[in-house]
Amino acid sequence: MTAIIDYDAGNLRSVQKALEALGNQAVITRDRDEILGADRVILPGVGAFGDAMEKLCQYGLADTIRQAAASGKPFLGICLGLQLLFESSEESPGVEGLAILPGKILRIPDHPGLKIPHMGWNSLSITPGSRLFQGIENGAYVYFVHSYYCKADDESIVAASTEYSTHIHAAVERGNIFACQFHPEKSSSVGLQILKNFIEL
Repeated sequence: MTAIIDYDAGNLRSVQKALEALGNQAVITRDRDEILGADRVILPGVGAFGDAMEKLCQYGLADTIRQAAASGKPFLGICLGLQLLFESSEESPGVEGLAILPGKILRIPDHPGLKIPHMGWNSLSITPGSRLFQGIENGAYVYFVHSYYCKADDESIVAASTEYSTHIHAAVERGNIFACQFHPEKSSSVGLQILKNFIEL
């Protein structure tokens, strides 16, 4: 069973539907025991970094997430869920992230001819050996919606990157922790394969 963490941050149902299409039971929950008792955990999300951290603290979920991440079970952050795993974001100065992974979230720089937020399909440069991207061709396209991007301190955890105005760490993995800036649940057959790889870890 997969626990999808509910902190009022959108895109929960689409993640649940994608998992159910793969034959995986998924529950949307903010119950601590249900999250810690699940086989794997997903932290999805769309919205602002500061608002999200406030909600996680309000619902007592920040420590639960850290416990789930430390437990060794597969853990996946999606979009804002990736950003929250890091230390801080330029979107919300002074707000501390979960700091499960070392690095910062930065604003995508303005660039002539490019719109921000970045909304649309971009190709991935996949790091060889990445477990999340097994069976996926280098250069595969996935769907992004974001104005801020991840810059991990440790390049060795970067599982995939993309270019949009700057070099963006599009996915990371370290031990049992996985995260994507893009939306696998909205990325067609490639996204479903990524989610399938996750639930088969």
